[in-house]
Amino acid sequence: MRRIPVEKRPNATRLVQSQGLVYTTNPDPGDLSDPYWPDDRYYSFTSEEIELLERAGKDVFDMCCEAGDYLVAHPEVITDRMAIPAFALGQIKQSWEQEPAWGSVYGRFDVCFGGLDHPNPRLRVPKFYEFNADTPTSLVEAASIQWSWLEQTGHGNDQLNSITEKLIQAWRRNMTVIEQKLGHRPTIFFAFAKDEPSGEDAMNTTLMMDTATQAGWNTKMLFMEEISLSLADGRFYTKQGEHIDVIFKLYPWEFMVEEGFGEACFKDMERIGERDESGAYIGGTVWIEAPYKMLWSNKSLFAILWELFKDDPRSKWLLPTYFENDAPASLTSYARKPIFAREGADIVLREDGQVIQDATTGYYGKEGYILQELALPPEFRDASDIPYYPVLGLWFVDGDVAGMGIREDKTPITTNGSTFIPHSISDGSVNYDREPVPDLAEIEASLNWEQYVEAEDGSNRELLEYIERVVR
Repeated sequence: MRRIPVEKRPNATRLVQSQGLVYTTNPDPGDLSDPYWPDDRYYSFTSEEIELLERAGKDVFDMCCEAGDYLVAHPEVITDRMAIPAFALGQIKQSWEQEPAWGSVYGRFDVCFGGLDHPNPRLRVPKFYEFNADTPTSLVEAASIQWSWLEQTGHGNDQLNSITEKLIQAWRRNMTVIEQKLGHRPTIFFAFAKDEPSGEDAMNTTLMMDTATQAGWNTKMLFMEEISLSLADGRFYTKQGEHIDVIFKLYPWEFMVEEGFGEACFKDMERIGERDESGAYIGGTVWIEAPYKMLWSNKSLFAILWELFKDDPRSKWLLPTYFENDAPASLTSYARKPIFAREGADIVLREDGQVIQDATTGYYGKEGYILQELALPPEFRDASDIPYYPVLGLWFVDGDVAGMGIREDKTPITTNGSTFIPHSISDGSVNYDREPVPDLAEIEASLNWEQYVEAEDGSNRELLEYIERVVR
């Protein structure tokens, strides 16, 4: 694993914006920070390192599945230790025990790894920090933008990246089962929160919608705020009155259960598949990701994994992790993490009892904390001797390893100020065709807003205005 500096492509920021990465911008004059996509370095891996990451990912995913069996058999752990409300238990169990499995498409593990030749032996073994199993982002850059980067630059022979292809396959498999469950071919709605200003959620949701469309399904997009709960029948509709049979939401379950409609959402799911005497569908809404993902997106999952598997040979991929009140006194170097948190917020790192980084905001933590043995990411220094700390995002789609993305920060905690760095595999056969770098005229032509046409009924005007504002 090497960090390699390179020359930027011409008009790099505008180029990746035109490819969907609208949430990267050039810094203002005098601002020395990197854009989200710097385009001036990449990480190179050997095929042996990639195979190791895939093997580790498979082992940890299998342990997550075994932990799922344990948790649904011990609901008191879910409610008492994972801070998940009791009204969600029925649908967590139901969605977990479905055979064949359906309703879950993707997730991303965050991994600490420095390569097989790293001077520190600890960093030669992948260690898994957490599982972003419900609403993982950085999908556009991992699935699409970095593949285009490889095709246009030729910096490497291949990439751990079959995300788009596997998402299409996952939608096809999942939706075939869901169609059978509902008894009709549904439209899939795709939703994100309107108050997210950067466009990141919009573009990640758009990529998911595009792969579902490629899989052969009718799709529509809407804001979470446009979803209505009917007081008449307790079901969920669009503001145009169309029942939502299936919906992908880029909106966390831990937020949803605290909303006024949260409990009603789980009650409604009990009726999935129901029809009246005339054959009309009167059943509930299928939400993707499935409710059981509440178990895996909860940071306490890794305390449970350690408790269950610390004597298992597969535990070599895990970091000793404990609920805060259960941590041994001997654990003096650790990361203190809220059970629910995002973008590194409210994490504190201690080494030998001394604070080395404090990202406390006070926003997260009311549900409790875990302590995870300190495992700082590898440190790479640039030509100016500035340290950078990469965290590998190992993508899973429908239960299989599908790709990797790397976020890099100037501190050990990966924050919302991190950058995304592409990667490639240095050996093996070349697995792509070279493509030219578009010139500025071609880039600007692809960003021409007039090519996007409003739906005839005007139903998507508000959504289009949001996207236009973000793109411009």
